[in-house]
This record gives sequence, structure tokens and C-alpha cells, in this order.
Amino acid sequence: MRAAVATLCVTAALVAAGPTGPADAAAAPAGPRIEVEIPGPEHGGDAGSGHARVPAAGSPAKASGRLSPAERSADGQVTKMIDNGSSADRLDVVVIGDGYTAAELARFHTDAEQKWAEVTAVEPYTTYRNLFNVWTVDAVSHDSGVSGDPDPATVRDTALGSYFWCENIERLLCVDQPKVDTYVAKAPAADLVIVLANSAKYGGAGYNEPSATLGYEGISTASAGHPKSGQVAIHETGHSLGKLADEYFYPGVPDYEKYTGPEPGESNSSVLPADRMAAQRAKWYRWLGEESPDGGTVGGYEGGNYFVTGLYRPTDNSLMRVLGKPFNLPGVESMIAGFYQHARIVTPLTPTDRTLRLRHKAKAAVPKLAGADGRQLVVRWYLDGRELRRFEGRTEVSVAELWLFDLRTHRLTVTAEDRTPSVRDPKVVRTLRSSVDWDVRL
Repeated sequence: MRAAVATLCVTAALVAAGPTGPADAAAAPAGPRIEVEIPGPEHGGDAGSGHARVPAAGSPAKASGRLSPAERSADGQVTKMIDNGSSADRLDVVVIGDGYTAAELARFHTDAEQKWAEVTAVEPYTTYRNLFNVWTVDAVSHDSGVSGDPDPATVRDTALGSYFWCENIERLLCVDQPKVDTYVAKAPAADLVIVLANSAKYGGAGYNEPSATLGYEGISTASAGHPKSGQVAIHETGHSLGKLADEYFYPGVPDYEKYTGPEPGESNSSVLPADRMAAQRAKWYRWLGEESPDGGTVGGYEGGNYFVTGLYRPTDNSLMRVLGKPFNLPGVESMIAGFYQHARIVTPLTPTDRTLRLRHKAKAAVPKLAGADGRQLVVRWYLDGRELRRFEGRTEVSVAELWLFDLRTHRLTVTAEDRTPSVRDPKVVRTLRSSVDWDVRL
């Protein structure tokens, strides 16, 4: 379900970073620029290595439009790759390929399936995979491959203008965002966008500002043929969906030695060490001392959000710091909260805009959870606010089963509730419940 459209924020402050730390972007070309995250070095430990401001619509080569009539007819075709229900009640992911010719579109669809499988192999995506719809949009390129692969001199004519060596950083894979948006607009109500480049070269980028016009949370770019590209995409969704901070930092960089600012807004970054956090019942205090899936216990580990000192992160090495690691416990909670900002877990199959009578049934769809523990959503039914315990777990109830004895119109309600142990914040817990109402009478 599309989130409320947010205003695109193109901040004036420069937070640029090169391969090993902040970089000088004084020579950057003019024009509108957007802040993106740079993935970490292929063989390094960091999940990302900072941010750079890049052209919103700049690339070595613009798409020429030199497509045959048959190629143009294939361009922009939309396919629902994963169908888990109505877009109104699901988190919709749109995957677009760049550098795929018309003859390579079948491979793009295979690549999209493979990358989504990599995403859903990581918790909490695994458990909540049925909250997502995944759409592919075919973008037909004149040339196969993307610019900057294998070297900066390589220029290719592609639909989205993807290119490595963005801002002279080899692994930074940028796109022409306005062109991406023309394809995103073809799919229903995108909440998240993934651009797969037809390349085996390591790289990616995180465009984590919400779209001003289409409402999606962000764009992750990744190489379709590189084994780490799925991890890059998941890390970027930690920002766009989970609103998580990066947990890596820059030793030896003067501007990032010590943080002296206010409490960060992100749930996984704090100025409070563990003892003060517990005393103040702040941030991830509910998880302190718990064993985390990324290894070790949740505590206060100094360094994070790019700063070496003055800020603390929940664990030593989560996915927000090191690719290949899981999210830590506070991160999992934030990701689930992000999922439920877009997804509802009850969808009415019987229309709700008419009164149901004795011959009718109230039917609803409730997604299955796919976690290893077998836990499922709790489904309950209520008549005029009074629980009908005999119907617990059912997804349809006939009006005749309600034993109505008067001619009044009554209110029948079905609710689904997620009682996951991965969420402890009461504010988030309250969002893990959906309901549907029908008017019923004899």
C-alpha cells in the first residue's frame, strides 16, 4: 500500500564519502543533486561507506530511443511476479532492469526472481514474505550492459542510464531517477523500487529519499550478476523501510571522530551508553542483554552513524554495518514496523458496502506467516464488540451462524493480530493489528 507522499528532501549540506571516507565534492557538476549511499568495498567489512550527492538525471549516455517497433511494444510491460493480494493491503516492490535488450528480458525476469529470493532469505523478510507483492517493469535498452563496466571509458545506451564510476567512485552505481520514475509509474502504487543492472560488476547505491510524486520509500540499485548485490539491496531497505541508521564509522577522519550533536532520530543510534539507556528507558533498552541473531548480546557498542565516538549502536556487526550479517534485534523490530506502515493483514473478500443477510457469508483473506517457528496471525471475530470465541482462526463466517434474534442491524468485525516476540515497543505493537467490519441483520 502506498505510503503518504513525502516531499523529496534534497538537503543543502554536503555529506559526501569516497571509498574510505568523506570526499571533497567541490568539483561536482551543476544541476539538481540527490544524496545516495555508497556500498562498501567489495572485499571490505563495511556495509556502506558513506554518502555522496549525485546528479538526479545525469549519466555518461542518455537513452537514444533507437528501438524497433517490436522493442518499443515490449518496453514498459508490467508483470506481477509475486501476487499476495491487493496492492491496497500489501507492500508493493517494483523491480526494473537496466541494460537488458529485448532479447534479454527473459533473463531479467530470472534475475529479478533470484534477487527477491535473496532478499526473502533474510529475516524478517523470510517470515513476512507474504506481505509483499513484487512487480517487474520491462525497460528495453538499445545496448546490453551498463556504462562503466568494465571501465570508465565504456559507455552504453540504456533505458535508465545506469553507470558505475558515479562521482568517480567505481562501485557507486547511479541511475537517471526521472527515467526510473517513468517506469515506476506504470506499476501499481510502488512502495519500494529495486533497479537491477545487467552486470556482474560489484556495485550499487541507495536512493533513500521518498519520491515526491510517486510516494515510494526509496530506490536500491544493484548488479544483477554479483553475489553480494542482494545484500546491498537489503541493507538499503534498512534505511528506506526500517528508517535505520548506518552502524559503521570512519576511524582516522577528523570530522567523524566524535559526535557532539543531539539524540539521533533513528532507532538504532543513540548518544546513551547501555547503562544510561536502561535507566532512562530509551531507544533499544527493551532488548539490552538479549542474544542477537547477528552474534553477541544487545548492548551499547561505541561507534556508528559514521562517528567513532559519542554514538552507540545495538550490536557489534549487524547488516547495517557488515554485509552478510543479519539484522540485529532492534533492527528486526524496526523493519517489521516499516512493513506494517504499508501492509494490512485483513483483506475483505466479501464487499463491506452492503448489509449482509442470512444467506450471506463474511469472508476475509489473512496472509500466512512463513517463519521457522510456525507462528501465525491470530484471527478473531466480534459481534457488536463482543468476541465470538467459537470462530477464532476462521476466515469466513455465515450470518446464519451468528444467531441473530432481532431486526436490528448489527456490526460484525474480523481482526487479525500479529503477536510476534520480535516487537516489544507498545507503539509498534498497536500497529500490528487490522480489522474489517460488515453490517449484518436477519
